[in-house]
Amino acid sequence: MKPKIEEELKAWERRILKRSPLYKRAANKVQQRINERIPAKVHDVVTNSIRHMIRATLTGSEYTTNRPPLLGRTIEERDDLLREKLKAYKRTAMAEGAGTGAGGILLGLADFPLLLGIKMRFLFEAARIYGYDTRNVQERIFLLHVFLLAFSNDEVRKETYMVIKNWDEEKKKWGSYEDYDWKTFQITYRDHIDLAKMLQMIPGFGAIVGAYANYHFLDQLGETVMNGYRLRYLQEKK
Repeated sequence: MKPKIEEELKAWERRILKRSPLYKRAANKVQQRINERIPAKVHDVVTNSIRHMIRATLTGSEYTTNRPPLLGRTIEERDDLLREKLKAYKRTAMAEGAGTGAGGILLGLADFPLLLGIKMRFLFEAARIYGYDTRNVQERIFLLHVFLLAFSNDEVRKETYMVIKNWDEEKKKWGSYEDYDWKTFQITYRDHIDLAKMLQMIPGFGAIVGAYANYHFLDQLGETVMNGYRLRYLQEKK
């Protein structure tokens, strides 16, 4: 791996492990208090909805049996391919966010599953680019960890980062989707995007927010998945 890539990986690691700014920590505490007041039955409904939505994506034949993983490429070539693919996905996410944001509350609500689908398609494409076969359930669970790492608070982010960094050992713990902590996943992800999604539901103004927010979310996911696979590359070289 080239020194430049190693430097970028170290800088990303520092950002991942760095404590969030005070305003973000304060916002997270408010959201935690709100979550504590929400009845367990409501959490269960939301958790099950997100689990079924993501599992449908993870097991869909259009994702898992599409083109085979790329072989015989350097890590630098794979990074370049991912950057090109990310540009296209960001354009799609922006258009989708602007369209649903312009429609107010009803279309704003529709943005959630649409954006989730775009993100998951991108992750499957990233796995293929880096040479991993997503027909393997452990590879799909790895993608769930990458997703969570991209959209999480300090505590969950650091914990998830260590899972990804030590994936060779960690993957032995994951035999099925039932082992995954779906409640933490849905609360963490929902809290991360709540403000942007609420602003997106404001007619007129929502189109601008939707386009920008979706572009930012894909950018965030792109950086996370690239560095997640760079970590695995280093791990496998050792």
